[in-house]
Amino acid sequence: MPGFENYEREAQEIESEIVRRGLVLGIDWNDEIQVRALAREALASHAPGASAERPNGHSVALAKIELFGLAQLMLTVMRESADEGMLTHGGPVWKALARALWQETNSAAAP
Repeated sequence: MPGFENYEREAQEIESEIVRRGLVLGIDWNDEIQVRALAREALASHAPGASAERPNGHSVALAKIELFGLAQLMLTVMRESADEGMLTHGGPVWKALARALWQETNSAAAP
């Protein structure tokens, strides 16, 4: 039996951190083109052969790396909660990023 996870709280905490990184990066979460470009970059950063180097103190580059990690964590929370029969999602920023990741994943898989 899986342990109790408070997926709603996790989603809120992750979204808060995504919002913080988005502020550093100047992301307009209502700009679908900008968010999809960010999602495309996030997906490419997890591709085989992608560089895993961390910048030395460069706040914008570090914010982007952290944002990409948070996106991965967001997807993990959604998958784990779905495995337990729950639908988990955060607020508008979470939904904008999740939608963009989904769209970019589907467009990359299309012939």
